[in-house]
Amino acid sequence: MSTETIDLKTRLVTDFYARESVMNGAASSALHQKKRAALARFDKLGFPTIKNEEWKYSNVKELVSETYNFNAASDIELSDLEDLKIPEQDANIIYFINGHYHAGLSRLVSSSDQLTISSLSEAIKNDPDLINSYFNELAGESGDAFTELNTAFTHDGIFIHVPENQTVAHPVILRFVSDARTQNIGSQPRNIISVGRNAHVKLAEAFRTLGTERSFTNAVTEIYVSEDAGVEYYKVQNESDKAYHVGTTQVRMLDRSQFYAGTVTLNGRFTRNNLNIVIDGERCEAYMYGLYFPDGVQHVDNHTTADHRKPNSNSNELYKGILRDRSKGVFNGKIFVRPDAQKTNAFQSCKNIVLSPDATMNTKPQLEIFADDVKCSHGTTTGQIDEEALFYMRSRGISHSEALSLLMFAFCADVVSQIKIDSIREYLENVIAEKLATK
Repeated sequence: MSTETIDLKTRLVTDFYARESVMNGAASSALHQKKRAALARFDKLGFPTIKNEEWKYSNVKELVSETYNFNAASDIELSDLEDLKIPEQDANIIYFINGHYHAGLSRLVSSSDQLTISSLSEAIKNDPDLINSYFNELAGESGDAFTELNTAFTHDGIFIHVPENQTVAHPVILRFVSDARTQNIGSQPRNIISVGRNAHVKLAEAFRTLGTERSFTNAVTEIYVSEDAGVEYYKVQNESDKAYHVGTTQVRMLDRSQFYAGTVTLNGRFTRNNLNIVIDGERCEAYMYGLYFPDGVQHVDNHTTADHRKPNSNSNELYKGILRDRSKGVFNGKIFVRPDAQKTNAFQSCKNIVLSPDATMNTKPQLEIFADDVKCSHGTTTGQIDEEALFYMRSRGISHSEALSLLMFAFCADVVSQIKIDSIREYLENVIAEKLATK
């Protein structure tokens, strides 16, 4: 392990004990004991190296060699966000600046009988026992150093509860902005989302960076999906060229529930997305869609898990990437079918276009099946643009650059079309078209 890695780990552990007295929750509380236990696990694990199989293709040495201010205040105003081109939406908009809830920028439009929305720090203060009943009950299974680090330092984020039989008419949009205008910024937001029986909600997380200094976001989201409930969850990252992002989303599904995920990475220096779904009920439906566009020296790593633990459930996964320049991509998709999960249908596909000889894509689909009455498949393809299709379009008078952009946009369409919040889909279509046209 490098000296830089040890230095950052030591600084973080030291900071934890120095700030224990001002953390939310009494030091003797059950919630704080979870934090302490997580810190001990992080201290033992340390930051991962490429010797760790789960991080074989994603070297975090550069990330952990930097120094970040995890406790920085910000004087950001709405006018400061204009350059980020954040679209207006008819939705519940919740802003977090450097990982902390910003009431002045936020707006709630749904009634309190449809859902409860509270900053996590306020929820811990008002009902610590309730938060403790959810906190780290899903993410605690990960065994991941970054997740343990987030758990130890959890201070703010969001707590959302949708009561049973409620359909939330307006989406909930969580906007995380790193204010890196004057210094390197670190943030560790924690989100807890509980969706009651026969309830339905649309959620989105959006990550942006303001400024030219480095930022490091280490985010964890835990989503509880009850019986007969439905959740649409989208994650959009359009951060700066100096942004490091590690995000983990842990989901548990119960009987007859549906979970629908779309993860789109548009920009960022280093991105690691972990999406882990435990299908712990019968007749569940889980869908995972992903799209990524690394260029320059950017690195995007998507790790997914569909863990089937009960019979008669389905999962379907499609991830697509377009890589340019000297960028690197990683996809590691796991499907587990436990012994009790008979009559499982699980499908996984990862498709990539590599536009430069210096770009690299590493894929590792995995199936572990312990039941005999199942239908499962996985597949991955990595190749170049279809020269025959390109030639056909050129022969119709379309320029090379325009034909290339059209083909790549069509390649993305079957993922983008799955995003069912209209304003987000339209925003992505415009950004993707602009990104593809500028190369």
